[in-house]
Amino acid sequence: FFQQRQNSFTGENKSRGDVQTCTWWRAPVIWEGMFDAALYDQTHAKEGSSVALTVFAVGRYLDAYLETFLTSAECHFMLALPVTYYVFTDAPEKVPQVALGPRRSLKVIRVPKHSRWQDVSMMRMKAISDAIESDIRHRCTHVFCLDVDQEFTGRFGPEALGESVALLHAYYYNLPKWLFTYDHNPGSRAHMDTGDFYYHAAVFGGSWRSVKALTESCYQGITEDKRNGVEARWHDESHLNKYFWLHKPSRVLSPEYCWDRQIGDRKAIRVARHVFVFLPNISHIKLT
Repeated sequence: FFQQRQNSFTGENKSRGDVQTCTWWRAPVIWEGMFDAALYDQTHAKEGSSVALTVFAVGRYLDAYLETFLTSAECHFMLALPVTYYVFTDAPEKVPQVALGPRRSLKVIRVPKHSRWQDVSMMRMKAISDAIESDIRHRCTHVFCLDVDQEFTGRFGPEALGESVALLHAYYYNLPKWLFTYDHNPGSRAHMDTGDFYYHAAVFGGSWRSVKALTESCYQGITEDKRNGVEARWHDESHLNKYFWLHKPSRVLSPEYCWDRQIGDRKAIRVARHVFVFLPNISHIKLT
């Protein structure tokens, strides 16, 4: 239904002739100016959609980012729908008390502490899969998985929901494919020579069934690589790109949904809905 509804917005799609608004397998690429926000809010509310938002806040990332992430989400994330935040952390007692709106709740899940961010990044796939199996699937129709070092700055609504949702990486969406940083090591399960786009693991989602399938597949690939003494170039992001190459997403989000203000060329970005927050003394995953 939602695919048909999106495809019916012909006039609005034409108004974004400056960007790609549809993939070759006919999945919409969501940009400002090509959807009716009120229609998506009303339709998903009527259909009973509900969203689990997972976020990992471990070590210094909890203190530095989590409160901003949650308070900004309360202002912009899926405001028309019930939302449950799933905060994965190694220090549950330090999770800030944030005022939540109606039909919004927060659950805290303890996870082991890892010495490297790479291990946190990779092991989150298993934690998300386990949470979907034990809890999320009984509560929510959809799941979104986001990085904590980000702030919501504009609408991030039901237009982003779909069966399987990927995000165009802000640093690569406008570059030729030969510059995409896929894992080219044949010894890794994440190996791929080419792909459709370069997707960012900072934001992905879909129905709980689709996200469970994705996280299980990525975790299996990571585990097999570890047994073989291999680590994919960009860790869980490399495995996520391989998964979306083999299993095409039904919806693709434009870089509006995870933007970096340090990028100079932003002609196509009319609305920065969700942005990176850079704080001193916090090491970040390399983006370029």
